[in-house]
Amino acid sequence: MPDAEDVRRIALSLPDTTEKTAWSMPTFRVAGKMFATLPEDETSIAVRCPKEERDELVRAEPEKFWIADHEVQFAWVRARLAALDGEDELRDILADSWRQAASPRLLDAYPELGLPSGE
Repeated sequence: MPDAEDVRRIALSLPDTTEKTAWSMPTFRVAGKMFATLPEDETSIAVRCPKEERDELVRAEPEKFWIADHEVQFAWVRARLAALDGEDELRDILADSWRQAASPRLLDAYPELGLPSGE
């Protein structure tokens, strides 16, 4: 089961990523733009996710994904770390969120991060 240290290690391995505390929790940013947080007791992550995809994820896997009340209007989703299928799924989720926040310049510089595997 992935934990907060896995989130930190994987997020910080993505290009141009930094960690900054905001709202009393760790947040991860690419070129200053937030793409992931470790809210509350660090047993879940919040990541960027287009609303349509987010809603589908929550319907398909409610034990894994949910939307925090204060994030309903934003394109973010929460994922329970204990429910993830290991470090590979965590890496995919963080990389997908990173792609949504990264600049076109960064996406061009790291084409291997440009699309999720299988696309």
